[in-house]
Amino acid sequence: MFFTCGPNEAMVVSGFCRSPPVMVAGGRVLVIPCLQQIQRISLNTLTLPVRSEKVYTRHGVPISVTGIAQVKIQGQNKEMLAAACQMFLGKSESEIGQIALETLEGHQRAIMAHMTVEEIYKDRQKFSDQVFRVASSDLVNMGISVVSYTLKDVHDEQDYLRSLGKGRTAQVQRDARVGEAEAKRDAGIREARARQEQVSAQLLSEVATARAQRDFQVAQAECDGAVSARRATAELAFQLQV
Repeated sequence: MFFTCGPNEAMVVSGFCRSPPVMVAGGRVLVIPCLQQIQRISLNTLTLPVRSEKVYTRHGVPISVTGIAQVKIQGQNKEMLAAACQMFLGKSESEIGQIALETLEGHQRAIMAHMTVEEIYKDRQKFSDQVFRVASSDLVNMGISVVSYTLKDVHDEQDYLRSLGKGRTAQVQRDARVGEAEAKRDAGIREARARQEQVSAQLLSEVATARAQRDFQVAQAECDGAVSARRATAELAFQLQV
């Protein structure tokens, strides 16, 4: 008798002439009734909320973290599928998910204990990467692969994070006030320099005008003297001729 399964599950056939058992992920297999046994294992992706409540961080501040992980039994890898079948064959999805969840939560708590609140809160990607890497290396031995892990929420009951936020807000406001004061100062300096340059230009213009007037008056006086001298010479010559 032929049995089939979809791409989201695997079949394990054991019994007569099936040593070791045959594993089929997303296909069909021939099973001899009464002599062979068929079991199924889910390959669905499981979404797990990984909650760690009141874990003391490296500096002794208790915080709570919630992450979202997606895991699944890897059916395309024969070694991982065999490991998963040895551990989870006959178990439901909820039981498999609970085992994976406990493993993820343990690694999440361990990483929280080695990081500060500031590191977890400000560099969420670093925290997520560490949990993903450590959990993946452990769950792979169970035949489970971690598809993704994301840090969803960080909170505490001591108002430590709120104090960090207030401190950061005060720092931003202070920087804004300092920046505004510096901008006003720079604008005042630029305005004073502009006025100074304007006055200097005006003085230079007045000096140039005065010099031009003086040179004009000198030249005019020289011309007038030359004209008077020539006129006097002409008159004298006329008188002598008379």
